[in-house]
Amino acid sequence: MNRQRLIVATAILVLCCSAVVTAQFGQRGRFRSMYGPDGRVERNGVPDWKLDQNFSKDVFTFARIQYRSMGRWGWQTDFPDADLNFSYRLQQLTSLHTDPDGVVLQLTDPRLFEFPFIYIIEPGYIYLEEDERQALRSYLLNGGFLMVDDFWGDEEWQGFYREIKQVFPEFEPEELPLDHPIFHCVYDLTERPQIPAIGYARQMANGETYTAQGYGTEEVHYWGLYDTNRRLMAVICHNTDLGDGWEREGEDPWYFREFSEKKAYPLGINIIFYAMTH
Repeated sequence: MNRQRLIVATAILVLCCSAVVTAQFGQRGRFRSMYGPDGRVERNGVPDWKLDQNFSKDVFTFARIQYRSMGRWGWQTDFPDADLNFSYRLQQLTSLHTDPDGVVLQLTDPRLFEFPFIYIIEPGYIYLEEDERQALRSYLLNGGFLMVDDFWGDEEWQGFYREIKQVFPEFEPEELPLDHPIFHCVYDLTERPQIPAIGYARQMANGETYTAQGYGTEEVHYWGLYDTNRRLMAVICHNTDLGDGWEREGEDPWYFREFSEKKAYPLGINIIFYAMTH
């Protein structure tokens, strides 16, 4: 039943994901969003739009996973502005009908299988209970897609790696080469981009893009996790921060131009398109 729900949800969205319009990026102002009295996240300048309720099943929703963490900000990093801005860009720049608000879910939420794409951020110190591990395993093996983002260095990689091996002891992450379709399926990228957090970006010299958060941060990695049929179940973005590129797009014109517009949004859109069409 769960697999059927995911297949139906994905198939409908694929029909909406067949074209990307030629609209251009345009920087907006920087705002910090909060929840309003109606329970919706206050948009504070992020454009809003109405969804046609006759086609409510045709809508893509950016689904962020809430989890327990033993360090740093954990699942709340870049929330909610990254989710709102990225959802807006999907609505603006693609033919994908996108929910303006997104959703936050726990892995054990019974609604999980209604969403073909989920996002986990800053997982270097993630801790999952056994029921969460089993839910994530079932979700991915039954057609779901996971994007992991914004964790840096050897220590955080080892923390995430230990947890994902509890979920999939039989599978090993594989480095995605530049010629993988995920870097070319909508926007044709010429590199595997490294996107620093905005605070570090402002301090960098000589074109460096890595965040000095310990050993092993210099080289960007994009890992893939495949099932037994070689279906890509997850893309793992290590030593890079797409979420900050989405969240901070209105804060600094230089950062927007160099990282949000050229790297974070194009790759994010590619990942969504690939997930929805494979």
